[in-house]
Amino acid sequence: MSFKKAVRPNKVIQFGEGGFLRGFFDWMLQKINDNGAFSGNVIVVQPIENGMCDMLSAQNCVYTHLVRGKEGVESTVVDVISECIKPYEEFDRYLALAENPDFRFIVSNTTESGIVFSEDDKITDAPPKSFPAKLTLLLLHRYELDLDGFIFLPCELIDRNGDNLKRCVLEYARLWELGDGFIRWINEKNVFTNTLVDRINTGYPRGEELNLGYEDNMVNTSEFFHLWVIETDIDLDSELPFSSAGLNVIVTRDKLEMYRTRKVRILNGAHTSLVPHALLSGYDTVKSCIDSPEMKAHVEACVFDEIIPTLDLPREELVSYANSVIDRFGNPYIKHYLSSIALNSVSKFKVRVLPSILEYIRRFGKTPKTLVFSLARLIEFYKVGEPDDAPEVVEFIRTHGIHDILANAALWGEDISFLESEVGECR
Repeated sequence: MSFKKAVRPNKVIQFGEGGFLRGFFDWMLQKINDNGAFSGNVIVVQPIENGMCDMLSAQNCVYTHLVRGKEGVESTVVDVISECIKPYEEFDRYLALAENPDFRFIVSNTTESGIVFSEDDKITDAPPKSFPAKLTLLLLHRYELDLDGFIFLPCELIDRNGDNLKRCVLEYARLWELGDGFIRWINEKNVFTNTLVDRINTGYPRGEELNLGYEDNMVNTSEFFHLWVIETDIDLDSELPFSSAGLNVIVTRDKLEMYRTRKVRILNGAHTSLVPHALLSGYDTVKSCIDSPEMKAHVEACVFDEIIPTLDLPREELVSYANSVIDRFGNPYIKHYLSSIALNSVSKFKVRVLPSILEYIRRFGKTPKTLVFSLARLIEFYKVGEPDDAPEVVEFIRTHGIHDILANAALWGEDISFLESEVGECR
């Protein structure tokens, strides 16, 4: 595609060039650049040896992002990426990023396994393998130049992602004996935020005729819904004014865990309480369930009648989020197969649905009938369906009765055989 890029100072180092960050953070940055509330670009660092930077660089790091849903289609040309750097081929260029005092933010999405510490990484590696080790070398160079640190906005889908990233960096500082001064600088001159991200990015729309009027090999697509909860004590909106563009970014001092619980219990819990029942009933996608009055009623009963009453955020906020989840499930552009969500359904039920059942009982002194029905259908699915789980889990459920299945704390985290009669009534 041919496009004249705006000239802006580089203020963000971004680890990751995949579809998620390009359809989430970079899209957001484009919005606040376009409305004049911010002026800043991104330099992307490809965190692994083989990635998409060559394809992105081939079109001057400009691409089209399409937001699609029942609301329609919104097209945005994103030009906030100045360039891509590949540390495995240009390590000196990578380290030189530390020398630019204009850089203020570091954003990352290196997958759930990206924020790890490995004693195999050495200070002499160019580069070391892990993302935190690469980052430690960049920060060391920054420290040696007596420059300020960064605000970190990790997007990896792990609990307390900022805390864990900082912990890994400090472990490398100790392993490599980088000194107390460097450790103090990490603690005093850098801000590691914890974040929660929520948006379905569906990547390049293969097999579709887009009719953009130009060639773009890096087209990216997503749903309309987006949520970024950032836990920090600083006034982040004064530096990254997402609110100026009406973006769904929540900056909070202490409520990240509440929003994480909301997402896990409502969005993930709705999926998990739906899938076995829907598969046994002959449905194949989430959208096909939302198109069915019977299945949609099941999801709504789970969410609105039995999950929301167990959560502590304001009810209006919970209902608004739940309505957005139901709308997302019905997005005509997203084909989400039930069979793919069904992977490891027992462990998912333990984390996503069982806490709602137990909390409902604690608060109201009775069992939530629809969620317990979902538990009964889950067990039935493992007995007669085609579950995708560890062989020993499937074998145990297929060869044991309801009491033994519910009493098995290895499956549920505790003995839940007190639900035996209610589960039995649903079968």
